[in-house]
Amino acid sequence: MTEDNEKLTPEEIAAAEQPVETPEADPLAQKEAEVADLKDRLLRAVAESENVRRRLEREKADAVAYAVTGFARDLLGVADNLRRALDAAAKDDVVASPLLSGVEITEKELLKAFEKHGIARVESVGQKLDPNRHQAMLEVVQDGAEPGTIVAELQTGYVLKDRLLRPAMVTVAKEG
Repeated sequence: MTEDNEKLTPEEIAAAEQPVETPEADPLAQKEAEVADLKDRLLRAVAESENVRRRLEREKADAVAYAVTGFARDLLGVADNLRRALDAAAKDDVVASPLLSGVEITEKELLKAFEKHGIARVESVGQKLDPNRHQAMLEVVQDGAEPGTIVAELQTGYVLKDRLLRPAMVTVAKEG
């Protein structure tokens, strides 16, 4: 015996020699803790896989809905050119009249196809400038127009469903 043991009472020595029961030493408590940990990890893994599934479904729906974006942007130039041809043509020219009729019909068909696939013009003239839909190209003093109001459209803007394909290029009224 050491000197330290000589100073202790026999009850204290017996208590010190007894194994201390801790949760780590109890196999049942260890298994319960392990089960709780595994249950928590399983619930987190299930939640994560559900989140991934939802995100993939949303991305798939977006891909389907907006698959024609590139093609639609390419066709916007065609629509612009048809409109320019109609605006530039003399309406009273007897020789060009059948040609103009054909161009008008072509433009109507193109716009009908745009509408069928969710492509619409951005409203601009008379509206307040919306930087998310309009691109201000000029500012002019305009009598009777409130500052920040669009007074003319230089190029038509288009949206595909709720996404902007091309902003409308506009002239905006300013204070004068």
